[in-house]
Parts: sequence; structure tokens; C-alpha cells
Amino acid sequence: MGIRTATTDTDIAACYPVMRELRPQVPESEFVSRVRSQEQRGYRLAVVDDGDGIVGVAGFRIAENLAWGRFLYVDDLVVLDTQRSRGCGARLLAWLRDRAVAEGCQQLHLDSGLQREAAHRFYEREGMAKAGFHFAEALTPNNPVPSASRGEEVR
Repeated sequence: MGIRTATTDTDIAACYPVMRELRPQVPESEFVSRVRSQEQRGYRLAVVDDGDGIVGVAGFRIAENLAWGRFLYVDDLVVLDTQRSRGCGARLLAWLRDRAVAEGCQQLHLDSGLQREAAHRFYEREGMAKAGFHFAEALTPNNPVPSASRGEEVR
């Protein structure tokens, strides 16, 4: 089972059937262009190929911030449903750790949806710890949220 980064449009397109299991909202017609756009900001795709095809994919980037220093952030990590519990995810996570160390990172981070309890158990078995909550808000351009609804006093 080999792991490599996807570099060509053909490689990236071949990741779509796996990535669709995690990101079904991304249309196949936009997948390659969206990956290419994100690559401009450091995004890369790690691909697990079992010899018969791609069975796992991880989207990741190297970043740096005040809280964590230099770190590898995993945007997406998914293994085909039919291939889970066969060691593919563990190998992919180990590859990401090795990549992080090789890139001079002090930490590896990822977020996981609250509903993904099986994924949480996997990450904990692999030595990762729950470290906080991730908060999000959908924004509408040109329609700011009134400050009163954010708990601030309106003057």
C-alpha cells in the first residue's frame, strides 16, 4: 500500500470518488479546480493506493501561527467505507506525522464534525487528543450580523 502526493490533474481527479464520501457537497465538475486553487495556499493531497486504486485521501497544509508554531493541518482525511478497519487510515495518519516532522512542524492538527464519533475513536486510538471546540458561523456578504445579536451592546 503506497502513499504519495497527487500532482497531476489526473491524479487529483482520481481522488474524487474517495473524497466524495467525506465532502459530498463538492461537485465532481469543480473538484480539480478547487484543489488547484487551494494548492496556491499550500494545500496538498496525500493518496493511498492499494494497487487496485485509491482507497484513502488526506488533504493537508503546512502553516504557522502564534498558538501552535509551525504545524501540519489536516483539512480532509477519508478512507473508502469498504476499506475501513484495514489499517489504511492508520498508515495515512502515520505518513502525515512523518511529513510534519520532515517539514519542521511541532504539531499536527485536525477538526472533526461532532457527528463523526467513529472517526473520533480512531483519532484517539491513534494517539490524538481532543483539544478544544471549533466554532463556525456562516456569513452573508454585504449583510453584517448586527452587533446586538453577537451579545454586544448597541449604541
